[in-house]
Amino acid sequence: MSKYDDIINIPRWNPKSHPRMSEYDRAAQFAPFAALTGYDAMISETARLTDSRADLGEEQMIPGQSLKLL
Repeated sequence: MSKYDDIINIPRWNPKSHPRMSEYDRAAQFAPFAALTGYDAMISETARLTDSRADLGEEQMIPGQSLKLL
């Protein structure tokens, strides 16, 4: 026997003062919203700017810089 056997099959209580909320309305409460307007555009712009990074050739590197790239 588990410690919840006495309550596991009790029917769920429904208040009489107000009707239960529909599943659709409950889901709408937790739906995502745009709290940070423009955040997606900013992330996309940052990604666009970092995607086109130029690689320097050996002759364009600053002396000692090659160790930092490893």
